[in-house]
Amino acid sequence: MDGRMRLVLLVLLVSQFMLAVDFSILNVALPVIGQGLGFTLGGLQWIATAFALAAAGFTLLFGRVADLAGRRRVFLGGMGVLGAASLVGGLATGPELLMAARVAQGLATAAVTPAGLSLLTSSFPEGPLRARALGLNGALMSAGFTTGAVLGGVLTDLLSWRWAFFVNVPVALAVLLVAPAVLKESRPADRPRLDVPGAVTVTGGLLALVYGLTAAGGHGWSDPGVLAALAAAAVLLTAFPLVERRAAAPLVPVRVLRRRTVVWGNLAGLVAFATETSLVFLMTLHLQDVLGFSPLAAGLSFGVLGAGTVLGGLFAARFIGRWSARTALIAGGVLQAVATLSLTALGDDRSMYALLLAGTFAGGVGNMLAIVGFMVTATSGLPDAEQGMATGIATMTQQVGITLGTPVMSAVVVTSAALPDGIGRAVLVNAAVVLVGALASALFLRRDRP
Repeated sequence: MDGRMRLVLLVLLVSQFMLAVDFSILNVALPVIGQGLGFTLGGLQWIATAFALAAAGFTLLFGRVADLAGRRRVFLGGMGVLGAASLVGGLATGPELLMAARVAQGLATAAVTPAGLSLLTSSFPEGPLRARALGLNGALMSAGFTTGAVLGGVLTDLLSWRWAFFVNVPVALAVLLVAPAVLKESRPADRPRLDVPGAVTVTGGLLALVYGLTAAGGHGWSDPGVLAALAAAAVLLTAFPLVERRAAAPLVPVRVLRRRTVVWGNLAGLVAFATETSLVFLMTLHLQDVLGFSPLAAGLSFGVLGAGTVLGGLFAARFIGRWSARTALIAGGVLQAVATLSLTALGDDRSMYALLLAGTFAGGVGNMLAIVGFMVTATSGLPDAEQGMATGIATMTQQVGITLGTPVMSAVVVTSAALPDGIGRAVLVNAAVVLVGALASALFLRRDRP
């Protein structure tokens, strides 16, 4: 990498790290926010759900808008909205204003994430440099999830929950000051019209899917509202390819939807995100409700997982350069599955705490190896003009995976009367899903040369 590439990488990595922190920084602070602003117990979950709905529902649309209107323009606009929304959230005096700020943060995330990723993939040529950049991006994103959980607890305990919002403001301002001089605009000379029917169909389908999955965690899978939302999601997302076939300038061309790298790469990414985020949920239950750890102590325990993901992200580029992205998906999945399977041996006392740390560390290495393999696979072989679309699909996969895992594993946990037994059963299911994902990559992705 030359000096300019390093500067581009620094700006984009800082922004992606901040977005990752935003996903988890409020989790520990939710009870305190509820008491301070008068949220009902049922309304408290919507602080997280409102963000997830906007972030997941609009990411594919904004990824395509970035291709058409200019990636740097969308990136900077989204970063400005994120900084303003964070300031409003920190100053909120009631539930309505805080919820509006969370929706705005989610929309900004839906714009900045695919635009930033497409700027990254189009700034680095396909091959070792791009793999290295995506490896660093994946490592910092995963570290951001862990940092957010720890930072949220520290800021809430030492200062106020409001600083979980305020911390974004100086970072967003710094990016807005530096990025215009560093990032080059990237957009096609001939800009077709936006595919409105396709945008409405896929956005509506994603909103219904994320809402249904999130509501299932609180109301159960048999709730009529959950079933209606999931049915609407199935209809709209099934109709999306049919709509795209008739579009003059489709949001996602059918030829892209038929690419093995796009289909199976994103499926592997969905498995990677759904299983690892839900494993954190399961281990949080184990640490706090079984072993009696405090929220802050439980959060700090995941620092080992964060270290594993950083190591996996730094190692992934070399691994892919030596072997291939397909091999990274398979090897990372197998390592994550074995590490997750070891956690079924956890008992109901603290004597196996070291196993939890070792298992989550090794699983973090494998998970990040798979995630970087997924990003390289899902964005390879497509021209620069379609990188916003490709990274939009990949970001959508990430958001849905993060949302999907926890309610599914929650449903598995409650099938047992005893909590430790339910957690053990869910961990076993988690490991099996990871292994199936690795097997699918081995069977359906073509062998590629490093």
